[in-house]
Amino acid sequence: MKTYSARPTDVKRRWLLVDASGRTLGRLATQVATVLKGKHKPIFTPHIDTGDHVIVINASHIALTGRKPQDKKWFAHTMYPGGSYWIQLKEEMQKHPDRVVHRAVRGMLPKTKLGRAMITKLKVYAGADHPHAAQQPEAWEPNR
Repeated sequence: MKTYSARPTDVKRRWLLVDASGRTLGRLATQVATVLKGKHKPIFTPHIDTGDHVIVINASHIALTGRKPQDKKWFAHTMYPGGSYWIQLKEEMQKHPDRVVHRAVRGMLPKTKLGRAMITKLKVYAGADHPHAAQQPEAWEPNR
């Protein structure tokens, strides 16, 4: 018996809609990353992008556990002398909650060309509205 290896033409992509309100950030991010990779499909092939598109809505209502809002920080630099600064999770959730979810999922994907292609299939919105109604996304309920 030969091992099946998917081709890019074999992949059928679906659009999945996830409501993030009340969900824990890390648990949601791992399940979204699994779907973006395509590991939930029987045709999963490590070197082919077999994943689906994921739309995450209500990112501003995501749950954070412990002291993460106060303690978690990200380092950033403007590439100018003296341009280093820290971004605190609490401030980022107030200004751009969609970036928090995007960053969490991106950190769980491969750090290769394939991972950069996978993250383009993720769409995150702070509110309940999204402009992807034409794609007819299916409501998807990840495990809690």
